[in-house]
Amino acid sequence: MHVTIEQANIIIEQATRKAEAIGVKSCIAVLDSGANLKAFSRMDDAWVGSIDVAIKKAKTACFFAMPSGDIGQLSQPNQPLYGIEHSNEGLITFPGGLPIVDDEGVLVGAIGVSGDTVENDHIVAKAGAEAAGSCDLPKHPWRT
Repeated sequence: MHVTIEQANIIIEQATRKAEAIGVKSCIAVLDSGANLKAFSRMDDAWVGSIDVAIKKAKTACFFAMPSGDIGQLSQPNQPLYGIEHSNEGLITFPGGLPIVDDEGVLVGAIGVSGDTVENDHIVAKAGAEAAGSCDLPKHPWRT
């Protein structure tokens, strides 16, 4: 199952509202469960360089069914996924990418946000993901 276009538009809308509420300019990417771009928005004055980063944060979250920031913790030197950011034509392993999970606990897509601090990117992404259901998946083998 994939995130629908209606859901993707709601996700973008809610994420944009959160970005406006906290005073940031964001690029927001929504992918389907196959990591294909479903919807995208670049707020006025958001950095052009954040376009690719937002998409790659979402891909990272989708490919590994976990927040991009969690992958970042596991990809540090002496950690089990060190160097993973070089796979899959480049991943982004800091916060701002979240899986989108339906009410059945099934991954249906991902959201990626870039344009401000990683903390603010995560806040905006979470608002978007929650508009479609959740960003929490069942137990993951890499999560403790």
